[in-house]
Amino acid sequence: MGVYPSQQTMVGADAGLSSLLRQSKIMQLSQGLGKGNSTRPLDVSPEFLTILLFIHRALCHPASPAPLTVVCFRVSVKDTVSSLTTELLFESHYFSVTMKSMEDQVVQEELGYQDDEESFFQDIDLLQKHGINVADIKKLKSVGICTIKGIQMTTRRALCNVKGLSEAKVEKIKEAANKLIEPGFLTAFEYSEKRKMVFHIPTGSQEFDKLLGGGIESMAITEAFGEFRTGKTQLAHTLCVTAQLPGTDGYTGGKIIFIDTENTFRPDRLRDIADRFNADQDAVLDNVLYARAYTSEHQMELLDYVAAKFHEEPGIFKLLIIDSIMALFRVDFSGRGELAERQQKLAQMLSRLQKISEEYNVAVFMTNQMTADPGATMTFQADPKKPIGGHILAHASTTRISLRKGRGELRIAKIYDSPEMPENEATFAITPGGIGDAKE
Repeated sequence: MGVYPSQQTMVGADAGLSSLLRQSKIMQLSQGLGKGNSTRPLDVSPEFLTILLFIHRALCHPASPAPLTVVCFRVSVKDTVSSLTTELLFESHYFSVTMKSMEDQVVQEELGYQDDEESFFQDIDLLQKHGINVADIKKLKSVGICTIKGIQMTTRRALCNVKGLSEAKVEKIKEAANKLIEPGFLTAFEYSEKRKMVFHIPTGSQEFDKLLGGGIESMAITEAFGEFRTGKTQLAHTLCVTAQLPGTDGYTGGKIIFIDTENTFRPDRLRDIADRFNADQDAVLDNVLYARAYTSEHQMELLDYVAAKFHEEPGIFKLLIIDSIMALFRVDFSGRGELAERQQKLAQMLSRLQKISEEYNVAVFMTNQMTADPGATMTFQADPKKPIGGHILAHASTTRISLRKGRGELRIAKIYDSPEMPENEATFAITPGGIGDAKE
Protein backbone atom coordinates (compact mmCIF):
# COMPACT_ATOMS: atom_id res chain seq x y z
CA MET A 1 0.00 0.00 0.00
CA GLY A 2 2.89 2.35 -0.56
CA VAL A 3 4.99 4.28 1.94
CA TYR A 4 3.29 5.08 5.22
CA PRO A 5 3.95 8.14 7.42
CA SER A 6 5.63 7.68 10.78
CA GLN A 7 3.50 7.31 13.93
CA GLN A 8 4.68 10.71 15.14
CA THR A 9 3.44 12.30 11.90
CA MET A 10 0.03 10.68 12.29
CA VAL A 11 -0.35 11.70 15.96
CA GLY A 12 0.08 15.32 14.91
CA ALA A 13 -2.35 14.95 12.05
CA ASP A 14 -5.09 16.96 13.84
CA ALA A 15 -3.33 20.25 13.16
CA GLY A 16 -1.39 19.06 10.12
CA LEU A 17 -4.44 17.85 8.23
CA SER A 18 -6.40 21.03 8.95
CA SER A 19 -3.50 22.94 7.44
CA LEU A 20 -3.48 20.66 4.39
CA LEU A 21 -7.23 21.08 3.97
CA ARG A 22 -6.86 24.86 4.13
CA GLN A 23 -4.04 24.83 1.57
CA SER A 24 -6.08 22.80 -0.91
CA LYS A 25 -9.09 25.14 -0.56
CA ILE A 26 -11.27 22.42 0.95
CA MET A 27 -12.46 24.64 3.79
CA GLN A 28 -14.37 26.77 1.27
CA LEU A 29 -16.12 23.63 0.02
CA SER A 30 -17.34 22.79 3.51
CA GLN A 31 -18.67 26.28 4.18
CA GLY A 32 -22.44 26.55 3.98
CA LEU A 33 -22.83 22.83 4.60
CA GLY A 34 -24.56 23.55 7.90
CA LYS A 35 -24.46 21.79 11.21
CA GLY A 36 -25.43 18.23 11.96
CA ASN A 37 -25.04 15.08 9.91
CA SER A 38 -25.32 16.37 6.35
CA THR A 39 -24.95 13.68 3.73
CA ARG A 40 -25.04 15.84 0.59
CA PRO A 41 -22.38 14.56 -1.89
CA LEU A 42 -19.75 17.09 -2.97
CA ASP A 43 -17.60 17.48 -6.07
CA VAL A 44 -14.06 17.47 -4.77
CA SER A 45 -10.75 18.29 -6.44
CA PRO A 46 -8.07 15.70 -7.31
CA GLU A 47 -5.81 17.32 -4.70
CA PHE A 48 -8.40 16.64 -2.00
CA LEU A 49 -8.79 13.04 -3.08
CA THR A 50 -5.01 12.68 -2.80
CA ILE A 51 -5.16 13.96 0.78
CA LEU A 52 -7.98 11.59 1.68
CA LEU A 53 -6.10 8.70 0.12
CA PHE A 54 -3.09 9.60 2.26
CA ILE A 55 -5.25 9.53 5.41
CA HIS A 56 -6.89 6.29 4.36
CA ARG A 57 -3.59 4.51 3.82
CA ALA A 58 -2.19 5.85 7.08
CA LEU A 59 -5.16 4.42 8.96
CA CYS A 60 -4.87 1.08 7.16
CA HIS A 61 -1.37 0.73 8.58
CA PRO A 62 -1.11 -1.52 11.65
CA ALA A 63 0.97 1.07 13.50
CA SER A 64 -1.71 3.77 13.22
CA PRO A 65 -2.89 5.38 16.51
CA ALA A 66 -6.44 5.98 17.70
CA PRO A 67 -8.95 7.53 15.24
CA LEU A 68 -8.12 11.14 14.35
CA THR A 69 -10.47 14.10 14.77
CA VAL A 70 -10.46 16.98 12.31
CA VAL A 71 -12.92 19.38 10.71
CA CYS A 72 -14.37 17.77 7.59
CA PHE A 73 -17.56 16.54 5.91
CA ARG A 74 -19.02 13.33 4.45
CA VAL A 75 -17.46 11.93 1.30
CA SER A 76 -16.70 8.37 0.17
CA VAL A 77 -13.39 7.67 -1.52
CA LYS A 78 -12.55 4.48 -3.43
CA ASP A 79 -8.88 3.50 -3.27
CA THR A 80 -8.25 1.74 -6.58
CA VAL A 81 -4.93 0.38 -5.36
CA SER A 82 -6.14 -1.53 -2.30
CA SER A 83 -9.86 -1.70 -3.22
CA LEU A 84 -10.87 -0.35 0.20
CA THR A 85 -13.45 2.36 0.83
CA THR A 86 -13.03 5.16 3.36
CA GLU A 87 -16.00 7.25 4.62
CA LEU A 88 -15.40 10.65 6.15
CA LEU A 89 -18.43 11.93 8.10
CA PHE A 90 -19.30 15.53 8.99
CA GLU A 91 -20.38 15.25 12.64
CA SER A 92 -20.07 18.42 14.74
CA HIS A 93 -16.59 19.22 13.40
CA TYR A 94 -15.36 15.62 13.82
CA PHE A 95 -15.15 12.71 11.45
CA SER A 96 -14.85 9.00 11.94
CA VAL A 97 -13.16 6.68 9.53
CA THR A 98 -14.98 3.46 8.78
CA MET A 99 -13.19 0.58 7.09
CA LYS A 100 -15.47 -1.51 4.93
CA SER A 101 -12.99 -4.33 4.36
CA MET A 102 -11.36 -6.47 7.00
CA GLU A 103 -7.81 -7.81 6.91
CA ASP A 104 -8.76 -11.18 5.46
CA GLN A 105 -10.52 -9.41 2.59
CA VAL A 106 -7.34 -7.46 1.90
CA VAL A 107 -5.42 -10.71 1.58
CA GLN A 108 -8.13 -12.04 -0.71
CA GLU A 109 -7.85 -8.91 -2.87
CA GLU A 110 -4.09 -9.37 -3.17
CA LEU A 111 -4.53 -12.98 -4.26
CA GLY A 112 -7.16 -11.82 -6.72
CA TYR A 113 -4.68 -9.35 -8.17
CA GLN A 114 -2.25 -12.19 -8.86
CA ASP A 115 -5.03 -14.09 -10.59
CA ASP A 116 -5.72 -11.04 -12.72
CA GLU A 117 -2.06 -10.89 -13.70
CA GLU A 118 -2.53 -14.36 -15.17
CA SER A 119 -3.35 -17.81 -13.90
CA PHE A 120 0.27 -18.87 -14.52
CA PHE A 121 1.42 -16.31 -11.96
CA GLN A 122 0.41 -18.37 -8.93
CA ASP A 123 3.06 -18.51 -6.23
CA ILE A 124 4.69 -21.88 -5.58
CA ASP A 125 3.93 -21.44 -1.85
CA LEU A 126 0.33 -22.42 -2.66
CA LEU A 127 1.61 -26.03 -2.80
CA GLN A 128 1.65 -26.03 1.01
CA LYS A 129 -2.15 -26.29 0.96
CA HIS A 130 -1.79 -29.52 -1.04
CA GLY A 131 0.58 -31.32 1.32
CA ILE A 132 3.97 -30.19 -0.02
CA ASN A 133 6.31 -29.19 2.81
CA VAL A 134 8.22 -25.90 3.00
CA ALA A 135 11.64 -27.58 2.68
CA ASP A 136 10.75 -29.06 -0.72
CA ILE A 137 9.36 -25.73 -1.91
CA LYS A 138 12.65 -24.06 -0.94
CA LYS A 139 14.54 -26.64 -3.00
CA LEU A 140 12.42 -25.78 -6.04
CA LYS A 141 13.01 -22.06 -5.50
CA SER A 142 16.77 -22.65 -5.30
CA VAL A 143 16.76 -23.79 -8.94
CA GLY A 144 14.58 -20.89 -10.13
CA ILE A 145 11.17 -22.64 -10.04
CA CYS A 146 9.05 -20.07 -8.20
CA THR A 147 5.56 -20.45 -9.72
CA ILE A 148 3.03 -23.21 -10.27
CA LYS A 149 3.41 -22.82 -14.01
CA GLY A 150 7.17 -23.19 -13.55
CA ILE A 151 6.53 -26.73 -12.25
CA GLN A 152 4.30 -27.43 -15.22
CA MET A 153 7.09 -26.24 -17.53
CA THR A 154 9.68 -28.57 -15.96
CA THR A 155 9.97 -32.27 -16.76
CA ARG A 156 9.83 -34.94 -14.07
CA ARG A 157 13.34 -35.94 -15.00
CA ALA A 158 14.64 -32.41 -14.42
CA LEU A 159 12.80 -32.20 -11.09
CA CYS A 160 14.33 -35.49 -9.97
CA ASN A 161 17.77 -33.93 -10.58
CA VAL A 162 17.01 -31.31 -7.92
CA LYS A 163 18.97 -32.33 -4.81
CA GLY A 164 16.68 -33.83 -2.17
CA LEU A 165 13.65 -34.56 -4.39
CA SER A 166 12.79 -38.23 -4.90
CA GLU A 167 10.57 -39.61 -7.66
CA ALA A 168 7.69 -39.99 -5.20
CA LYS A 169 8.03 -36.37 -4.10
CA VAL A 170 8.21 -35.16 -7.70
CA GLU A 171 5.06 -37.08 -8.56
CA LYS A 172 3.26 -35.55 -5.58
CA ILE A 173 4.43 -32.04 -6.58
CA LYS A 174 3.24 -32.57 -10.15
CA GLU A 175 -0.17 -33.76 -8.97
CA ALA A 176 -0.55 -30.74 -6.67
CA ALA A 177 0.44 -28.36 -9.48
CA ASN A 178 -2.12 -29.91 -11.85
CA LYS A 179 -4.85 -29.31 -9.27
CA LEU A 180 -4.00 -25.61 -9.24
CA ILE A 181 -3.65 -25.21 -13.01
CA GLU A 182 -5.80 -27.20 -15.37
CA PRO A 183 -3.60 -28.68 -18.11
CA GLY A 184 -6.53 -28.69 -20.55
CA PHE A 185 -7.25 -26.90 -23.81
CA LEU A 186 -8.48 -23.36 -24.44
CA THR A 187 -10.55 -22.11 -27.35
CA ALA A 188 -8.81 -19.71 -29.73
CA PHE A 189 -11.07 -16.95 -28.40
CA GLU A 190 -10.04 -17.64 -24.78
CA TYR A 191 -6.38 -17.64 -25.78
CA SER A 192 -6.85 -14.36 -27.67
CA GLU A 193 -8.17 -12.85 -24.42
CA LYS A 194 -5.03 -14.03 -22.61
CA ARG A 195 -2.91 -12.54 -25.38
CA LYS A 196 -4.30 -9.11 -24.51
CA MET A 197 -1.73 -9.04 -21.70
CA VAL A 198 1.05 -8.89 -24.30
CA PHE A 199 2.76 -5.49 -24.54
CA HIS A 200 5.31 -3.98 -26.95
CA ILE A 201 8.44 -2.05 -26.00
CA PRO A 202 9.32 0.74 -28.47
CA THR A 203 12.75 0.71 -30.11
CA GLY A 204 13.18 4.49 -30.37
CA SER A 205 12.46 4.50 -34.11
CA GLN A 206 8.88 4.74 -35.36
CA GLU A 207 9.76 2.99 -38.64
CA PHE A 208 11.41 0.14 -36.73
CA ASP A 209 8.39 -0.14 -34.40
CA LYS A 210 6.06 -0.30 -37.40
CA LEU A 211 8.16 -3.13 -38.83
CA LEU A 212 7.81 -5.09 -35.56
CA GLY A 213 4.11 -4.38 -35.09
CA GLY A 214 4.63 -1.95 -32.21
CA GLY A 215 8.04 -2.88 -30.81
CA ILE A 216 9.70 -5.75 -28.96
CA GLU A 217 6.94 -8.17 -27.94
CA SER A 218 6.48 -9.64 -24.48
CA MET A 219 6.02 -13.39 -23.92
CA ALA A 220 8.38 -13.92 -26.87
CA ILE A 221 12.07 -14.06 -27.77
CA THR A 222 13.26 -11.41 -30.24
CA GLU A 223 16.67 -11.99 -31.79
CA ALA A 224 18.67 -9.33 -33.65
CA PHE A 225 21.68 -10.58 -35.62
CA GLY A 226 24.18 -8.84 -37.84
CA GLU A 227 27.85 -8.14 -38.37
CA PHE A 228 29.82 -5.88 -36.05
CA ARG A 229 28.81 -2.19 -36.18
CA THR A 230 25.25 -2.86 -37.33
CA GLY A 231 23.60 -1.42 -34.19
CA LYS A 232 22.83 -4.54 -32.12
CA THR A 233 24.31 -3.25 -28.86
CA GLN A 234 23.01 0.28 -29.51
CA LEU A 235 19.51 -1.16 -29.89
CA ALA A 236 19.95 -3.05 -26.59
CA HIS A 237 21.03 0.16 -24.81
CA THR A 238 18.11 2.13 -26.25
CA LEU A 239 15.65 -0.54 -25.10
CA CYS A 240 17.07 -0.18 -21.56
CA VAL A 241 15.60 3.34 -21.53
CA THR A 242 12.45 3.02 -23.67
CA ALA A 243 11.30 0.00 -21.62
CA GLN A 244 11.08 2.29 -18.58
CA LEU A 245 8.84 4.88 -20.26
CA PRO A 246 5.04 4.65 -20.35
CA GLY A 247 3.81 3.72 -23.82
CA THR A 248 0.71 2.93 -25.82
CA ASP A 249 -2.11 0.53 -24.89
CA GLY A 250 -1.65 1.10 -21.17
CA TYR A 251 2.02 0.05 -21.02
CA THR A 252 3.38 1.49 -17.76
CA GLY A 253 7.11 0.87 -18.14
CA GLY A 254 9.29 -1.17 -15.82
CA LYS A 255 12.73 -2.45 -14.89
CA ILE A 256 15.26 -4.27 -17.06
CA ILE A 257 17.81 -7.04 -16.53
CA PHE A 258 20.88 -6.88 -18.78
CA ILE A 259 23.17 -9.93 -19.10
CA ASP A 260 26.43 -8.91 -20.78
CA THR A 261 28.63 -11.62 -22.33
CA GLU A 262 30.94 -9.37 -24.40
CA ASN A 263 31.71 -6.52 -21.95
CA THR A 264 29.92 -4.00 -24.17
CA PHE A 265 27.49 -2.50 -21.64
CA ARG A 266 28.16 1.20 -20.99
CA PRO A 267 26.11 3.04 -18.30
CA ASP A 268 27.21 6.43 -19.68
CA ARG A 269 25.50 5.52 -22.96
CA LEU A 270 22.25 5.16 -21.03
CA ARG A 271 22.70 8.68 -19.66
CA ASP A 272 22.86 10.12 -23.20
CA ILE A 273 19.77 8.16 -24.25
CA ALA A 274 17.92 9.22 -21.06
CA ASP A 275 18.60 12.89 -21.93
CA ARG A 276 16.96 12.40 -25.32
CA PHE A 277 13.75 11.18 -23.64
CA ASN A 278 13.94 13.80 -20.84
CA ALA A 279 14.28 11.06 -18.22
CA ASP A 280 16.22 11.32 -14.97
CA GLN A 281 19.65 9.77 -15.58
CA ASP A 282 20.16 8.27 -12.12
CA ALA A 283 16.62 6.86 -12.01
CA VAL A 284 17.15 5.21 -15.41
CA LEU A 285 20.39 3.58 -14.22
CA ASP A 286 18.75 2.42 -10.97
CA ASN A 287 16.11 0.54 -12.95
CA VAL A 288 18.64 -1.56 -14.90
CA LEU A 289 20.06 -4.67 -13.20
CA TYR A 290 23.37 -5.63 -14.79
CA ALA A 291 25.26 -8.93 -14.71
CA ARG A 292 28.46 -9.93 -16.50
CA ALA A 293 28.53 -13.58 -17.63
CA TYR A 294 31.94 -15.20 -18.14
CA THR A 295 31.08 -18.74 -19.26
CA SER A 296 28.11 -20.44 -20.88
CA GLU A 297 27.48 -22.26 -17.56
CA HIS A 298 27.53 -18.96 -15.67
CA GLN A 299 25.11 -17.55 -18.24
CA MET A 300 22.72 -20.45 -17.56
CA GLU A 301 23.05 -20.03 -13.77
CA LEU A 302 22.17 -16.35 -14.06
CA LEU A 303 18.77 -17.35 -15.45
CA ASP A 304 17.93 -18.92 -12.05
CA TYR A 305 18.63 -15.53 -10.48
CA VAL A 306 16.54 -13.82 -13.18
CA ALA A 307 13.55 -16.08 -12.47
CA ALA A 308 13.90 -15.46 -8.72
CA LYS A 309 14.04 -11.69 -9.28
CA PHE A 310 10.98 -11.70 -11.55
CA HIS A 311 9.12 -13.67 -8.87
CA GLU A 312 10.32 -11.41 -6.07
CA GLU A 313 9.00 -8.28 -7.84
CA PRO A 314 6.03 -9.48 -9.92
CA GLY A 315 4.99 -7.20 -12.76
CA ILE A 316 7.90 -4.80 -12.14
CA PHE A 317 10.39 -6.21 -14.66
CA LYS A 318 9.45 -5.86 -18.32
CA LEU A 319 12.56 -6.76 -20.31
CA LEU A 320 15.46 -9.23 -20.24
CA ILE A 321 18.40 -8.45 -22.55
CA ILE A 322 21.24 -10.85 -23.41
CA ASP A 323 24.09 -9.34 -25.45
CA SER A 324 25.02 -11.67 -26.99
CA ILE A 325 23.47 -15.13 -26.69
CA MET A 326 26.14 -17.14 -28.56
CA ALA A 327 29.45 -15.42 -27.72
CA LEU A 328 30.31 -17.66 -24.74
CA PHE A 329 29.07 -20.86 -26.40
CA ARG A 330 31.38 -20.05 -29.29
CA VAL A 331 34.34 -19.93 -26.88
CA ASP A 332 33.44 -22.83 -24.54
CA PHE A 333 32.71 -25.36 -27.31
CA SER A 334 35.10 -25.68 -30.24
CA GLY A 335 35.18 -27.94 -33.27
CA ARG A 336 32.65 -30.39 -34.67
CA GLY A 337 33.39 -32.86 -31.86
CA GLU A 338 31.68 -30.61 -29.30
CA LEU A 339 28.99 -29.25 -31.61
CA ALA A 340 26.26 -31.68 -30.48
CA GLU A 341 26.88 -30.90 -26.80
CA ARG A 342 26.93 -27.16 -27.52
CA GLN A 343 23.60 -27.29 -29.35
CA GLN A 344 22.05 -29.34 -26.57
CA LYS A 345 23.14 -26.81 -23.90
CA LEU A 346 21.98 -23.95 -26.13
CA ALA A 347 18.57 -25.59 -26.60
CA GLN A 348 18.17 -25.90 -22.82
CA MET A 349 19.00 -22.23 -22.32
CA LEU A 350 16.64 -21.05 -25.05
CA SER A 351 13.87 -23.26 -23.70
CA ARG A 352 14.40 -21.70 -20.27
CA LEU A 353 14.27 -18.20 -21.76
CA GLN A 354 11.02 -18.93 -23.56
CA LYS A 355 9.45 -20.32 -20.40
CA ILE A 356 10.57 -17.30 -18.33
CA SER A 357 9.10 -14.90 -20.90
CA GLU A 358 5.72 -16.66 -20.78
CA GLU A 359 5.75 -17.33 -17.04
CA TYR A 360 6.35 -13.70 -16.03
CA ASN A 361 5.06 -11.86 -19.13
CA VAL A 362 8.36 -10.18 -20.00
CA ALA A 363 10.03 -9.43 -23.32
CA VAL A 364 13.31 -11.22 -24.08
CA PHE A 365 15.69 -9.46 -26.47
CA MET A 366 18.98 -11.08 -27.47
CA THR A 367 21.67 -10.23 -29.97
CA ASN A 368 23.55 -12.75 -32.09
CA GLN A 369 26.73 -12.88 -34.13
CA MET A 370 27.34 -13.86 -37.75
CA THR A 371 29.63 -16.41 -39.38
CA ALA A 372 30.88 -16.95 -42.92
CA ASP A 373 29.09 -19.78 -44.75
CA PRO A 374 31.69 -21.75 -46.75
CA GLY A 375 29.02 -23.47 -48.81
CA ALA A 376 27.29 -20.25 -49.84
CA THR A 377 29.55 -19.66 -52.86
CA MET A 378 28.57 -23.05 -54.28
CA THR A 379 24.87 -22.11 -54.28
CA PHE A 380 25.52 -18.56 -55.59
CA GLN A 381 23.98 -16.87 -52.55
CA ALA A 382 24.24 -13.07 -52.55
CA ASP A 383 25.24 -12.95 -48.86
CA PRO A 384 27.68 -15.69 -47.78
CA LYS A 385 27.18 -14.90 -44.07
CA LYS A 386 24.61 -16.42 -41.71
CA PRO A 387 23.71 -16.13 -38.00
CA ILE A 388 25.37 -18.66 -35.71
CA GLY A 389 23.45 -21.07 -33.49
CA GLY A 390 22.07 -23.21 -36.31
CA HIS A 391 18.51 -24.50 -36.48
CA ILE A 392 18.21 -24.71 -32.67
CA LEU A 393 18.43 -20.94 -32.32
CA ALA A 394 16.41 -20.31 -35.49
CA HIS A 395 13.44 -22.31 -34.20
CA ALA A 396 13.64 -20.98 -30.62
CA SER A 397 13.48 -17.30 -31.60
CA THR A 398 9.94 -15.99 -32.03
CA THR A 399 11.02 -13.04 -34.17
CA ARG A 400 14.37 -12.74 -35.96
CA ILE A 401 15.64 -9.39 -37.17
CA SER A 402 18.52 -9.08 -39.62
CA LEU A 403 20.57 -5.87 -39.28
CA ARG A 404 22.96 -4.58 -41.92
CA LYS A 405 24.93 -1.40 -42.53
CA GLY A 406 23.72 1.48 -44.67
CA ARG A 407 25.31 4.80 -45.56
CA GLY A 408 26.91 6.68 -42.68
CA GLU A 409 24.90 6.19 -39.48
CA LEU A 410 22.01 4.51 -41.31
CA ARG A 411 21.17 0.87 -40.65
CA ILE A 412 18.63 -1.42 -42.29
CA ALA A 413 16.49 -3.86 -40.28
CA LYS A 414 14.71 -6.72 -42.01
CA ILE A 415 12.19 -9.22 -40.65
CA TYR A 416 14.00 -12.51 -41.16
CA ASP A 417 11.41 -14.69 -39.45
CA SER A 418 8.16 -13.89 -37.60
CA PRO A 419 4.92 -15.75 -36.85
CA GLU A 420 2.75 -12.71 -37.62
CA MET A 421 4.70 -9.89 -39.29
CA PRO A 422 5.38 -9.93 -43.07
CA GLU A 423 8.93 -9.93 -44.43
CA ASN A 424 9.78 -6.27 -44.78
CA GLU A 425 12.51 -3.71 -44.20
CA ALA A 426 12.92 -0.47 -42.23
CA THR A 427 15.72 2.08 -42.14
CA PHE A 428 16.83 3.61 -38.85
CA ALA A 429 19.74 5.70 -37.62
CA ILE A 430 22.20 5.43 -34.75
CA THR A 431 22.18 8.84 -33.05
CA PRO A 432 23.80 10.27 -29.89
CA GLY A 433 20.45 9.57 -28.21
CA GLY A 434 20.32 5.92 -29.29
CA ILE A 435 18.23 4.35 -32.04
CA GLY A 436 16.13 6.90 -33.96
CA ASP A 437 14.38 7.49 -37.24
CA ALA A 438 16.48 8.06 -40.34
CA LYS A 439 16.39 11.67 -41.52
CA GLU A 440 15.27 12.23 -45.08
